[in-house]
Amino acid sequence: MRILIIGGTRFIGPHLVRHLVAQGHEVTLYHRGQTPAPLPPAVRHLYGERRELPARRAELARLAPEVAVDLFAMTAADARAAVAGLRGIAGRLTVISSIDVYRAFGRVIGVEPGPPDPVPLTEASPLRERRYPYRSAPPRPADDPDRWRDDYDKILVEQIVMSEPELPGTVLRLPMVYGPGDTQHRLFLYLKRMDDGRRVIVLDEQTARWRGARGYVENIAAAIALAATDPRAAGRIYHVAEPETPTEADWVRAIGQAAGWDGEVVTVPADRWRAPGSIPGDLAQHLSVESSRIRGELGYVEPVPVDEALRRAVAWERAHPPARYDPARFDYAAEDAALAAR
Repeated sequence: MRILIIGGTRFIGPHLVRHLVAQGHEVTLYHRGQTPAPLPPAVRHLYGERRELPARRAELARLAPEVAVDLFAMTAADARAAVAGLRGIAGRLTVISSIDVYRAFGRVIGVEPGPPDPVPLTEASPLRERRYPYRSAPPRPADDPDRWRDDYDKILVEQIVMSEPELPGTVLRLPMVYGPGDTQHRLFLYLKRMDDGRRVIVLDEQTARWRGARGYVENIAAAIALAATDPRAAGRIYHVAEPETPTEADWVRAIGQAAGWDGEVVTVPADRWRAPGSIPGDLAQHLSVESSRIRGELGYVEPVPVDEALRRAVAWERAHPPARYDPARFDYAAEDAALAAR
């Protein structure tokens, strides 16, 4: 198939590109050319800004993509540009969304009042009632590199993509994604403690019990490739996440096993201590999700088992630690004091 990817040079993108090329697809990336990435030589490149897509319809028509994948539609304007550029040209548009569309996520970050929603979440679970979950007050200045966060909302992206009759859409709602290329360094908070020789990792009781859906980047890329190339995905919304959602304490233990760490996880009362860098928000609300739809309808199975995924993620994190981090997140004296008080 002829496949156009909007983005494709960061984190999930290179894994997706390599997966599609290995399957024999003809892949073209539309991107700004600002993020070098190791990609197969067969990949074609079109350079430009997203906002230019509607003005480049003639060029896109010559490319004649059978499907398109938008990896980086963050705002309504992003989605409108993609749809305007590809309407009537691409056969289908697959867009990457997030489980932050759910009201349950709003409960966690404190923008949606009310009791916890039932989990696991399904694709039909209630969405957030409040839009723009990361909008600051006052709004960020126009020259702030994070200005886009004020307009971020995947709910709006989904609505625009799924409402265009001339461009059938597919939505993939992703969990927390970890693995090689993760700029958020999701394993670092715990792995650094292990590699610093900490024999005990301290969690408050709420954090230890919390469950949040995750997915390994190569597995996520495989799911995107499957949904993008399978016509049965047209008009559908899918969760992509690991089938089991461990507690945070069990997640730390799994990282430890992959890292060769033989320490222990100890919990302390939440009203006495909470580690800097812990999961923020109301952890009475879990964010586990049901991912049986994509498995049943499209036959999705993770190509990389979870234990191997964690081994690869640990190896990458050790080789690519963040260049900068807040030392206050690793206040071992405070952790020792919390253990002593326990």
